[in-house]
Amino acid sequence: MSLHVAIIMDGNGRWAQRQNLPRVAGHRAGVETLRRIVEAAPPLGVSTLTVYAFSSDNWRRPQQEVNALMQLFGSYLRKEVRRSVKEGVRVSLIGRRDRLPPNLLPLINHMESATAHGRNLHLRLAIDYSSRDAILAAINADRHLPITRGTLSERLGPDVDFVIRTSGEQRLSDFLLWECAYAEMYFTSRHWPEFEASELKRALESFHSRDRRYGALGAA
Repeated sequence: MSLHVAIIMDGNGRWAQRQNLPRVAGHRAGVETLRRIVEAAPPLGVSTLTVYAFSSDNWRRPQQEVNALMQLFGSYLRKEVRRSVKEGVRVSLIGRRDRLPPNLLPLINHMESATAHGRNLHLRLAIDYSSRDAILAAINADRHLPITRGTLSERLGPDVDFVIRTSGEQRLSDFLLWECAYAEMYFTSRHWPEFEASELKRALESFHSRDRRYGALGAA
């Protein structure tokens, strides 16, 4: 089975504060966690991994933290190209690009073009992302075509099978609202820097034990 797993990578700053470290240290640790999870995901049957890296609402955070996050995105894009190509990971960005620092745009374009033929995993980075905004943009993309479930799904992206959120919060926070219509949910109190491949495996075992009925009746 090929799965689309979406992860809300929550708790970087709280993890850092618990360690008496600056919040940016938590974001750096979160990048290392992402590397581990990207490596662990394909052998566990995950074909698409969408991660919530920076929501459109996150622009309201202190400017120093926002600047640090943008620098981390740039560093990740520069450092991970070769690894992604080698491991067959296709990387793409979902979210707005017009508000990102101009120096990030060529890095994003290079990452997407260099990894376009990756087949082991499709890693989708949600940066400056709002699901509500994405739905509105999809509706307004072509006023000459009728809006159906099918056209919206084509414009927004694949349905999500399984959502994981770390750090104890239990909400979607404007993440893939349309795509998660029938997604299973998994919440853990672990902060994102503490999330290991072993917990991803446990989460997926929980997913496989569930009876997904899509509104119909389950097996008798």
